[in-house]
Amino acid sequence: MEIKEPFLWGAATSAYQIEGARFAGGKTDSIWDTFAHRRRKIKNGENADITCEHYRRYAEDIRLMQKLNLMAYRFSISWPRIFPTKKGGINAKGLDHYDRLVDALLNAGIRPFVTLYHWDLPQYLEDKGGWTQRDTIQYFCEYANACANRLGDRVKNFIVFNEPMIFLTLGYLLGIHAPGRYGFKNFFRASHNVLLAQGEAARLLKAKLPNAEIGTTISATAAYPATENIKDINAAKRFDLLYNTFYLEAALYGKYTTDNFPFLKKIEKYIIEEDMDKMQFDFDFWGINTYTRKIVYASKIVPYAKWREKKTPKENQKTILGWEVYPEGIYDLLKKYATYDKIKKIYITENGAAFEDQLVAGRVVDTQRIEYLRAYTAQVIKARNEGAPIYGYFVWSLLDNFEWAEGFKPRFGLVYVDYPSGRRYIKDSGYWYRDFIQKNKIAPDFI
Repeated sequence: MEIKEPFLWGAATSAYQIEGARFAGGKTDSIWDTFAHRRRKIKNGENADITCEHYRRYAEDIRLMQKLNLMAYRFSISWPRIFPTKKGGINAKGLDHYDRLVDALLNAGIRPFVTLYHWDLPQYLEDKGGWTQRDTIQYFCEYANACANRLGDRVKNFIVFNEPMIFLTLGYLLGIHAPGRYGFKNFFRASHNVLLAQGEAARLLKAKLPNAEIGTTISATAAYPATENIKDINAAKRFDLLYNTFYLEAALYGKYTTDNFPFLKKIEKYIIEEDMDKMQFDFDFWGINTYTRKIVYASKIVPYAKWREKKTPKENQKTILGWEVYPEGIYDLLKKYATYDKIKKIYITENGAAFEDQLVAGRVVDTQRIEYLRAYTAQVIKARNEGAPIYGYFVWSLLDNFEWAEGFKPRFGLVYVDYPSGRRYIKDSGYWYRDFIQKNKIAPDFI
């Protein structure tokens, strides 16, 4: 397959992780503002009240993007900046901020990719049940409509949700991420409502902005059976279904695929008339966030899922979070998703690694990250050359930032942030990526 469109090399962030300015411009709390201030929820008791101060320093950060040769920048909008209260209407100051950000990006020659929901549900909606309540769907559509009205004349790529499986599993099943709910009832009810909201908001955006590309982003982790035993093979299939295809196929085909994982049929309890039609949407592109792989074996000890993850051999390289470096996984995922006839375009919307970065005399020598990016981008290029419809790659992340429940210790950035002072330092990996983009801007490696 010949792909004629330019390939976009970029970097990604999310609002809560980098903006800071907790109450600036009329913003109220999101579920992460609340959750991060609860005892023992975040390592070292940290929170993102200040974090990278991107809200106030975005112009400086765009200059860094230019130095890095970025062609595109993926960021998210903070929902409670736009609708600070349930009945108070649109907050003009909140939209003004993103209006300025988009203009500044375009003036710098950088294409904005806007994510509408990167986990920061307004706390006032969570107080009424959050994603477990169908009313939240309508509130989300009103928010999406406001963003489209204000930014849609310039933004040509909108991402509806970021990683439903992750924020629903960790936030509504296990309770270890915001909002801290747990239990299968919360999980299944919230999952169904999120998928409905995704479809409804996507239709709204497409009707309002027919020339824009509307996409959504899923998390993906390449899964492999530990042995050729059929029980391990089936365990890997169950893992793959939940992590890689359950939320994807619901949107693609308007049905829940549960053949390899019958327990997931419990979600069907929450379906009412016409829900599955509303859930389905023909997205212009799919974003894939991927970092590592998992080796899975069958286990009767674990209820429902009946799988366990095999420990990574000590000799295999791992990141600070214990994630194995396995670049072939991104290739296998891209080849897998390329087989779906309804997937038109793919962007790698997140890929990166956290290591023990040290700032010494104004420099960060992060050789491990350079090798990680070199290996993973090579696999992306290989998949594209073999016909996978991939059109862009975004490093996670532009900046070191607040890494959710892990706090500030994991540093994923191409740019080092000294949190006490806010000063930024481009890491060696940032300079490597700058040169890599310059070499590949006209895509010689894809011919």
